[in-house]
Parts: sequence; C-alpha cells; structure tokens
Amino acid sequence: MIRKTILALVIAAQPAIAQDTTEPEGRGLMQQGLELFLKGFSDEMSPAMENMRKLAEEFGPAMQSFMAEMGPALADLMGQVKDWSVYEMPEVLPNGDIIIRRKPEAPPLEETPDRGTDEIEI
Repeated sequence: MIRKTILALVIAAQPAIAQDTTEPEGRGLMQQGLELFLKGFSDEMSPAMENMRKLAEEFGPAMQSFMAEMGPALADLMGQVKDWSVYEMPEVLPNGDIIIRRKPEAPPLEETPDRGTDEIEI
C-alpha cells in the first residue's frame, strides 16, 4: 500500500518537476529588442537634445523677461477668446500692428448684451 502511494505521488509530481521555471524565451527576446530600440533612439536623439539644451540656455533669460512683461496681457487675451480654431494665423501689418482675422467659415459671433444708454458726458 505504501509502495502504491509513493508511486502515485511520484507520477503526480512528474509534471511539476518537468515545468521550466526560467523566463520564457519570447519575453526575453522582446525585452532585448525593446532595450535595443530605446538605446538606438536615445543615441539618435542625443545631439538634438543637446542642441535644445543650448538653445534653452541662450534664450531662457529673454523668454523669462518676455513672459514677465507680456504674461498678464496674454492671459487676458486667452480669457476673452473662447475658441481659437475659428481664427486665422496672426498677421503683422506694415505699420507693426498685429491682427488676427476671423475665418470666413466661422459661425457668427454671439450677440453682445446691450449695455443700456448710460453715456458719459465729457
């Protein structure tokens, strides 16, 4: 009886012993491929990233100054315009003015509320 029990346990344990506990070959190859791809991508992008860093160092102070001066006006403009997709690209006129035209196919503007007849006399 003990002999049969041991034999049954040995036979039942065969599939568990036969299972491979190492990582599947496919996953290892996929991981190696991804690592090679990312290394190649990093090597290709390295010069461009270095150039971007140099540009940031060069133009950083000027951009900070620009944002300090123009930031509040740009924030006000962004609050007034609801949908930028209905406008053309900005255009600089010969006198230096910048205009932003509304696209011809844009829907009509909402009617502005009547502010009444409160006039200020000077």
